[in-house]
Amino acid sequence: MRISNNRRGDDFEINVIPLIDVLLTLLMFFVLTSTFVQHSRLQVTLPQASAQDRDMNAPALTIMIDRDGRYYVGSDEVLGEGIEPLKQTIARNAGADRERQVTIRADAMTPHQDVVTAMDALGQLGFTRLSIATTPVQPGSRQ
Repeated sequence: MRISNNRRGDDFEINVIPLIDVLLTLLMFFVLTSTFVQHSRLQVTLPQASAQDRDMNAPALTIMIDRDGRYYVGSDEVLGEGIEPLKQTIARNAGADRERQVTIRADAMTPHQDVVTAMDALGQLGFTRLSIATTPVQPGSRQ
């Protein structure tokens, strides 16, 4: 006796949609975790925008940058263009103390490149304690 198989097209399909979902989830995980790697030698202490008691007794080297891109180290204006005059003025004011706290006070309209140049000069000289000064946000004001 012969049993005929009348079912045609019993094609087996592999459902790849769950596989794609797993692969995309893994891809997103690796992309997001790789962006948290720090690529900088210079440690930056990010400022807090709330009003807190600060240690005002610790002498900090202050670098000020006005909106025109002029640098001031302490009370001395940096004369000349580029990073080398800035490095010389910082070294003259700081002396041999590279563990000294450095505060960058930049105008809100200062180009970002001027702040990065100051940070680069500090990093090349070996400073590791850096903070950027901000103005505390008043409660109820728009940011």
